[in-house]
Parts: sequence; C-alpha cells; structure tokens
Amino acid sequence: MPAPNDVKEVVREKYSQAALRVTAGQSGCCGTASNPMSCCDPITSNLYDAGQVGEVPDAALSASLGCGNPTALAELKPGEIVLDLGSGGGIDVLLSAKRVGPTGKAYGLDMTDEMLALAAENRRKSGLTNVEFLKGEIEHIPLPDNAVDVIISNCVINLSGDKDQVLKEAFRVLKPGGRFAVSDVVVRGEVPAAIRKSMELWVGCVAGALSDSDYTDKLAKAGFSNIDVEVTRVYGSDDARTFLAAEGFDGDAIAKEVDGKFVSAFIRAVKPESCCAPGCCSR
Repeated sequence: MPAPNDVKEVVREKYSQAALRVTAGQSGCCGTASNPMSCCDPITSNLYDAGQVGEVPDAALSASLGCGNPTALAELKPGEIVLDLGSGGGIDVLLSAKRVGPTGKAYGLDMTDEMLALAAENRRKSGLTNVEFLKGEIEHIPLPDNAVDVIISNCVINLSGDKDQVLKEAFRVLKPGGRFAVSDVVVRGEVPAAIRKSMELWVGCVAGALSDSDYTDKLAKAGFSNIDVEVTRVYGSDDARTFLAAEGFDGDAIAKEVDGKFVSAFIRAVKPESCCAPGCCSR
C-alpha cells in the first residue's frame, strides 16, 4: 500500500489538474494526465437529478468527481451546520447550503488551492451567503470540537492514506447526536494486488476503498454508533473493463476478477448524545 504522504501528493496533483481543466472550460473528469478524458464514468456519471443540476453553476457540476449524492440522502434540515470533507468545486456544499437555508451554514474543506479557487467562484455565482470554504486536510479539520451537525463527503475518504485519523477527526467536530452521512466506494471480497498498488487508481476512487466490514469497524473504533452501509451502485465487469483499460491495465483479464466487488455506498453513523470518548463532550 502506498505511504500516506505519497497518496496525498498524488491526490493533490490530480485534483489540481481537474480544477484547472474545469476553469479552462473542459470536463474535470478523473482521467489520467496523459488521457484526461478517460473518465471513470460508471462511478461519477448521472449522480444528480435535473432539479439539482439546475441549482448550481455549471462549473460546480463539471468539477464533481464523486461517487454518490450525499446531499440527497443525508436528510438535511433547516438551520443545521454541515461540513463537506473534500469539497472540490463545491457542488455538495452549495446544494447543502440550499437545504439548510439562511439560518444554517455549509462548510467545504479542501486541500487543493485550485479547487478552492473554483469553489469560491461557484459560491459567488450561486449568490449564497451561508457558505464558507476552508483550506485544510481531512485528517486535520480546522474546526473546533462539537462544531457541526452533519458531516458529508463524496468519494473522498477512500483517498486518504490514514482513514482512522479522518474518522477520528469527523467524530471530534460533530456535535453529540450529530450525523455522519457520506458517499464512498466500498469493496466486497478480494481484489487483485495490482489494483491495490496503483496510485492512479487510488486517485480514481478505487484502490483506496475499504471493505464494508472494515469501514464499519473503523467507524465503531472512532466512537460512532447506528452504523449502516447502504449500497447505491454496483460496478460490473463491463464497467471495470472500460475503466481499467483507460488506466493501462488489461481490462479483459482483470474485469472478471473485480466483477461486482466495487460498489458505491451511502454510509451513515451517529455520534452518541453522551459518551466518554475524546472529543465527544463539550469542553
């Protein structure tokens, strides 16, 4: 498995490139540098309905590299404070801000300057005033304890080389009773070692994926309760063949080995109202 710092720098570079493509009027899809249009379409395509697409600037949609639609599934309420981990061009932050209304607030956290600049421009175009984008890493969230009601994320936690630290930080900044509601890629069963070792696929939301049981175990270790993993998309051999071939693998040879093993999932958990874990209670 790649070292966490190596993963972080590759992720930073690839997402910087994606933001620059969108700024230049192209797609931000997660292709390689040599073939930027080799989008991982089975994962990133058709995630938002027509109504949601009409609510955000075109550049926010173009920069979306997620694997789900957490704002549609998180049941956001007016007045809530939401934090999007790895907010990219800001599509989920802007949609969340509309859901929570003027009495609520939506934060977006991203480590990439180019994505933050794109997100700021999308916020300006949207006219929303209850949005704030923060620069930082999801392993070290720049917010105080017990600061937000809901944490969302869209195919970003699997990109971290230290997922335990991400979940620990998510637990810390959530208020007691707060909700963890993220979309992520999850793996079911054994996956060929070549895929696990590939940095390109890590950035493409695949190689860093946890198993559903590992995700559940890590959330419980961080202190969460009411944990649920709901599969929202299953990627078959045809999806795998196209994606793997675009990344330089022998798609036909590997596709059968990964058929149905990668899925998009909506992962829910709750920070208990009262507990003894670090960061759980007001200090």
